[in-house]
Amino acid sequence: MSAPLAERLRPQTLDEFIGQRHLVGKGAVLRRMIDSGRIPSIIFWGPPGVGKTTLANIIANTLKAPFYKLSAINSGVKDVREVIDKAKNTRFFDNAAPILFIDEIHRFSKSQQDSLLNAVETGTVTLIGATTENPSFEVIRPLLSRCQVYVLKSLEKKDLEVLLQRALTEDHILKEKKIEIRETDALFRFSGGDARKLLNIIDLTVASDSEEAIVITDRMVTERLQENPAAYDKGGEMHYDIISAFIKSIRGSDPDAAVYWLARMVAGGEDPKFIARRLVISAAEDIGLANPNALLLANACFDTLQKIGWPEGRIVLAEATIYLATSPKSNSAYLAIDNAIAKAEQTGNLPVPLHLRNAPTSLMKELDYGKEYKYSHDYENHFVNQAYLPGELKNSRFWDPQPNPAEAKMAEWMKKLWGEK
Repeated sequence: MSAPLAERLRPQTLDEFIGQRHLVGKGAVLRRMIDSGRIPSIIFWGPPGVGKTTLANIIANTLKAPFYKLSAINSGVKDVREVIDKAKNTRFFDNAAPILFIDEIHRFSKSQQDSLLNAVETGTVTLIGATTENPSFEVIRPLLSRCQVYVLKSLEKKDLEVLLQRALTEDHILKEKKIEIRETDALFRFSGGDARKLLNIIDLTVASDSEEAIVITDRMVTERLQENPAAYDKGGEMHYDIISAFIKSIRGSDPDAAVYWLARMVAGGEDPKFIARRLVISAAEDIGLANPNALLLANACFDTLQKIGWPEGRIVLAEATIYLATSPKSNSAYLAIDNAIAKAEQTGNLPVPLHLRNAPTSLMKELDYGKEYKYSHDYENHFVNQAYLPGELKNSRFWDPQPNPAEAKMAEWMKKLWGEK
């Protein structure tokens, strides 16, 4: 039986690798490191099918380094230690350090990640981790500080076009068939920037057609995939589409749709922590100051989920989802921080007004640090009118309250304190 097309076409060198030009294109940062023969420990962060595993293999081949691979799904601390012991025995003189590739490293527990620390720090192994999750949340800080994080992006249309042509002209099975590509919209739409998914779709489309001449159209691809949904959704690879629909349903105040997409993720085996983390983000970004309790409840959901586990955790997720979907919405805090960041980038490092600076030394006091600062609690309503922004930004507004009861109350209080500022 022939290997899948995605495996048959797996690149062996950087010149064969498609996409990620910002990392491995001519003169790019990772390419320079690989060409020099020395790389740090790395974490590749990106969606499925963008080349994380392939890049790890190419690096090992290029550096001629021993290559060990573990999957976080079925490996424990014992497996990690066994691989590290093997790596110690294969390290000779100035040879490149053995590479330990850990797929889905975000699924490793703290103790499993702790077991890697010494080997990574001493250079016994060069760690390459692959993750679809933000490593800031899922990788322990000591390990993260010892690794360089590189973000891999979904493949662009031009990358998918190159991959499609390579499949048709270079694969030893496909190039023997008479294949005509009349339309590519469905191929590229269903692949969603995922190289592996595109090749799986081509494999399915061609393999299920017994005719001598095969004509690929949008209609043909759509029909085949409807008959074989697993071809493009194997292992929950619609993960990004569904989480997008989930968040947009909450933002759109549709609790029924939000619970439906939640159910799809639960039924598909999605990581509950991934869902809970998105609820926390949604509570801050989409509900915000219209209902500050939403963020408290989303955080409580996250904490409770870790305490009670599964399957009862699904009820906690449902409660938080419905609460957020039915809450009033505001993105005023989200807009405020973006406005403030834009202004900070535009105006540069404006000095902190002297009266707002700390004065822990006598020299600072002599330089008027903290002079004339008014302590708000000494005044009526715990408020005194004084400047808190740099002079160049006097009277700038970054937060604009939105028309909901909670923010209307905040705006009324601010107007009482500051007038029409």
